[in-house]
Amino acid sequence: MELNIGTHIRRLRLEQHRTQEEIAKRCGFTKSLLSKVESNKIVPPVATLVKIANALGTKVSVLIENEDDVGTVHTTRAEVEESIVKTERGYWIYPFATRHKEKKMQPFLFVARKGEVKKHHLSHDGEEFIYVLEGEMKVQVAGSEYVLSVGGSLYFNALDEHQVIPVSRIVKYINVFV
Repeated sequence: MELNIGTHIRRLRLEQHRTQEEIAKRCGFTKSLLSKVESNKIVPPVATLVKIANALGTKVSVLIENEDDVGTVHTTRAEVEESIVKTERGYWIYPFATRHKEKKMQPFLFVARKGEVKKHHLSHDGEEFIYVLEGEMKVQVAGSEYVLSVGGSLYFNALDEHQVIPVSRIVKYINVFV
């Protein structure tokens, strides 16, 4: 399965007869960035996808769809390992259940390596749930810092400014966006 987020964004934008400049301006970033996303040169962070989805009047899950809608989606470890992609912020991500178009949440597998994740603060619509599978990380949310290790979790309002900082060499975690 190849992740063609940019292709879906471009198709939706053109279906709405809107320009790259219009969408980029509404999202608060450059036309050049949107062009790179649409041409699949970069995989943007989830916060950027949320802004693009909002500008297009849709959900993030629609931007990452690959096939027709299905009710039950089974994913093998091999599919995850084959399709995980690196974002411009240094995370590796895999969006689960992309074939389920009407889902109410978007679960992701994130892999963050110490020294590769660029320092940044995010804020976007929705809520997030993080569950650590491997390693240790700090999560800063609205001025508070939480240290999470294997089995630790955090649920928060994604409008609160937040960032993830790997503490161990590698951190693997599930992040669910609603």
